[in-house]
Amino acid sequence: MIELELRNDVYRRPLQTALERLGIQAGWRAADIGAGGGDVTVALARIVGRTGRVYAVDSDPQRRDQVAAAAALATQAQVVALTQAGEELRLPEALDLAFCRFLLIHVHEPLVVLTKMRDAVRPGGWVLAQEPITSAGRVGGAPLSMPDATDADVGAVLASLVRQAGLELVDAWAEAPAWAGPGPVASYLEAMTDVDPGDDPVVLPPLVTVVARRPVSSQP
Repeated sequence: MIELELRNDVYRRPLQTALERLGIQAGWRAADIGAGGGDVTVALARIVGRTGRVYAVDSDPQRRDQVAAAAALATQAQVVALTQAGEELRLPEALDLAFCRFLLIHVHEPLVVLTKMRDAVRPGGWVLAQEPITSAGRVGGAPLSMPDATDADVGAVLASLVRQAGLELVDAWAEAPAWAGPGPVASYLEAMTDVDPGDDPVVLPPLVTVVARRPVSSQP
């Protein structure tokens, strides 16, 4: 069973389930697209080990440097930090896995990003995407919103986008952590919004996980 050491990550379980579903193992080449602070990058690097390689891709150069530093401290795997936008993704080798989470909500052309991810993996390789349905989240019964997102509900159409990108849909599901009063879910929401929900019941936005493969016969 895979154990993911992700700090304060209430969405840990769907990622762990997905990685077990596709059978990630030592020696794999993987990319974390929109790597942010690098928690998932480090988790992937621990799994693929010294014989594997993980590319941490982010459009923010400062984030790239943070990821590289975190990876150097936490793992002996090969981690390569790159500054690239998802729409311009180009990697120096074919991957076994291309991963993104909370990325497509912020881009103007999610289908372009998914197509680039498809092209980045080898035939038969995996694309794993996780995106929210923000408006389905609740605080005290009221819907959540994310005004800064390009499409805060992109998770609702994620499975369709994956198929449009020329990928084989293998598995897909939605999962939403819930809580009432102080606890990890309330803390996560406060970190995202700077608003303390107090004792109100919270249902975080369902995170849609899509596991897909590049067809073996597919050509770049």
